[in-house]
Amino acid sequence: MDNAVSSLPEEFSLGNLPEEIPDLSNHKNYMAEVLWANPDLYKKLRNKKTALGVSFIQCIKTGIDHPSHPHIKTCGIVAGDEESYQMFAELFDPVINRRHAKCLPFTKHISNLDYSQVFDKNIDPSRKYVLTCRVRTGRSIRGYRLSPAISFDDRRSVEKTIVNSLSKLSGDLEGDYFPLKGSYSYISKPNGMSVEMETELRFRGMLFQDTNSPLHSSSAIYRDWPDARGIYHNKNKNAFVWVNEEDHVRVISMEEGANMQGVFKRFVDLLNALETELGCEGKEFMYNDHLGYIATCPSNIGTGLRAGCLVKIPLFSSHHDFKEKLSQLGLQARGHRGVDTETHLGIVDISNANRLGHTEVELVNMVINGVSQIINWEKMLENGENIK
Repeated sequence: MDNAVSSLPEEFSLGNLPEEIPDLSNHKNYMAEVLWANPDLYKKLRNKKTALGVSFIQCIKTGIDHPSHPHIKTCGIVAGDEESYQMFAELFDPVINRRHAKCLPFTKHISNLDYSQVFDKNIDPSRKYVLTCRVRTGRSIRGYRLSPAISFDDRRSVEKTIVNSLSKLSGDLEGDYFPLKGSYSYISKPNGMSVEMETELRFRGMLFQDTNSPLHSSSAIYRDWPDARGIYHNKNKNAFVWVNEEDHVRVISMEEGANMQGVFKRFVDLLNALETELGCEGKEFMYNDHLGYIATCPSNIGTGLRAGCLVKIPLFSSHHDFKEKLSQLGLQARGHRGVDTETHLGIVDISNANRLGHTEVELVNMVINGVSQIINWEKMLENGENIK
């Protein structure tokens, strides 16, 4: 298969691990910190597997291979299926607590998608600073393994199930599905989308990147690429569903400008419509009261929601306490092309830092208030004022 990433090496698929814990003393991800502080935990978990055959090494390999990340502190661990979070809970739970500001344990994860409760605030009245608004989440279909461990046939089955549900959407959400260039899994579009279409969608930030993440490579997410991967979008190209990237689906609403309220409403409509159609096929999303919605990476459990604005703030983004001030607002910054990229020309992707311990509405409101404050600081710096 052209441009395909090879399957797992023998030792990885068999789950072989050295008897003694590798030296993780210089690793800076959450998994390595927890495991290095509790070496007996390594021996306790190393030979365990879930009922679907997911091994300990499949969960921790990415964090062992990559001691640190140049832009963010990573979890260093992924789930290979829904049961991974229970089978290896003694490692996952402390990682989750570190990543999500000590959110565990709590009695019940609460979801709130009532868009009427979103703050009615104009983030950027001048239309000078906010380039785009986006809301996205990941979802996983119960009964399948997750991307680090899913089989070739099951990945195709996930694609077929999702696309069949998406084909039933109507109104402003009606659209079409386009497999990646080189995918032969979708019969009605053999060989996938054109190179020109793929290039345009990526340039506009509407399509996931092509096998350029070392974290995804290490965790085996790119196996059999690009087979059974693709994107659904509506006619207006402001509602998207990514299929079989890091999670089974990524549900996304985005548009130019600062209308976060409208973006969130469209997101809710799309997510609810997809879940309804999947339910008609007897399928449901992975979910439990302890962790909320299940995702491949622990950073995306809970609501799984990331609400963000692409903003042009050259002065504030270069301020000495930029990241500290963002943290105080419950926000984080990424490069304008994603987590593995740096900022460019003062253009930064600002979004909520946590997905767990808050409802969807709370997170969107956190971003609306936070970005409003950031724009105020940028204006002050433009006027030569001190923002301390």
